[in-house]
Amino acid sequence: MSVQQLDTSPWPDAAFEDHLKPVAAAATIRRGAIATTFVQSLSLLATRRFGTFCIASLLSNLGTWAQQVAEPWLLLSLGASSFLIGLDSFAMSAPVWILTLLGGVLADRTDRRRVITICQSVQMLCPILIVILLLTGTVQPWLIIVLSSVVGITDALSMPSFQTIVPSIVKHDQIPSALALSATQFNLSRILGPALGGVLMGTVGAIGCFAANAASYLPFIWVALWILPSGAASVPSDQAWNHRRLWGGLQDILGIPRLRGALVTVLVTSTLCAPLIVFCPVLIKNVLLRGVSDFSFSIGAFGVGGLLGAVALLGVTASRDRRSISSGFAAAYALVVILAAVNPWFWALPLLLVLAGIAMAASNISANALLQATAAPELRGQAISLYMLAMRGGLSIGSLATGLSVNVFGLREALFINGALALVAQIALGRRWLTTAENSPA
Repeated sequence: MSVQQLDTSPWPDAAFEDHLKPVAAAATIRRGAIATTFVQSLSLLATRRFGTFCIASLLSNLGTWAQQVAEPWLLLSLGASSFLIGLDSFAMSAPVWILTLLGGVLADRTDRRRVITICQSVQMLCPILIVILLLTGTVQPWLIIVLSSVVGITDALSMPSFQTIVPSIVKHDQIPSALALSATQFNLSRILGPALGGVLMGTVGAIGCFAANAASYLPFIWVALWILPSGAASVPSDQAWNHRRLWGGLQDILGIPRLRGALVTVLVTSTLCAPLIVFCPVLIKNVLLRGVSDFSFSIGAFGVGGLLGAVALLGVTASRDRRSISSGFAAAYALVVILAAVNPWFWALPLLLVLAGIAMAASNISANALLQATAAPELRGQAISLYMLAMRGGLSIGSLATGLSVNVFGLREALFINGALALVAQIALGRRWLTTAENSPA
């Protein structure tokens, strides 16, 4: 090719620059919109009610994650099997199958302050009792599992009330950003909480983690009493609760394909992918032959990923369709589970858990935002109860099933099967979900 031929390009310099101008302008506008949305989202932290709520939630979650490091490690130290580890997770999550719909009704029809205060107070007693058992040397695996079931019961009844706090203290168009910020503080606690748990386990032992968790309930209870109005939720007189209204509300929510797709996506993720985190202590201690500090570091890595995923969503505008985000990252989470199952090196596990955290956060937060922004205000509690049913209920079944599978096939094989099934299911579900018309009512 000659130099003269190169000069006869169909895109002369001036024309090519003119062609690029609208492309560059559009890219600049998109970057500006993302930056503006990001700044507007962060500004919510400066508001008195939402900012205080986030701080109190962060402190509460720090205690929770410190205990999440101590509890499975304590069970392993007491000689518990992989099945009992899964059973402990099942005991904490299974009550959502029975009680979370009632919890949704309580959020919509009763005094949420009373629901949260009573349930959180009962939960606070559980780590206090474990501290007493540790001090007296009478702790047994079955006692820990029983107390986990108490936490699960109170969670099922109060979590819909807790989840409806955010939409009730921000404007409607701020709901996705507020949920992303709430998830950001939650995932920040996933980084700091396991680090705190690792320090406490290495100094004062498991007793320090359970004591820290018990103390962390107090600021959240106080803030919930402050920011929530007293009295029953306000609903029209012709919508007084009865069993027909309950099932009618659930049918209204499940009758919208976009919302149904969000719930099924979360259910598959929780059932087949979340057991990776549940059985992480078994993977680290019994397969990779590492210690508790490595476990806390790995859980912290998962929190780093969750934090990155939540922060990234702060730049997504309220008008953006969340279905593609939720579905795509759910499939990515399944792929990470497969890679974690075949990975032979400990150093690679935290990196994979960062990716898992990003995928989990982006998928679940997007599905949650879609549910809360779309559901009618008087049905928001029931919508959240269905979300919790999919997330926590799926985790309970997945943990128990994976625990049984581990005993039959081995841990790596069980996780690989979970990941492969989840990947196939999410691809099939995603194709159907994404083809649903945006405003389709049924």
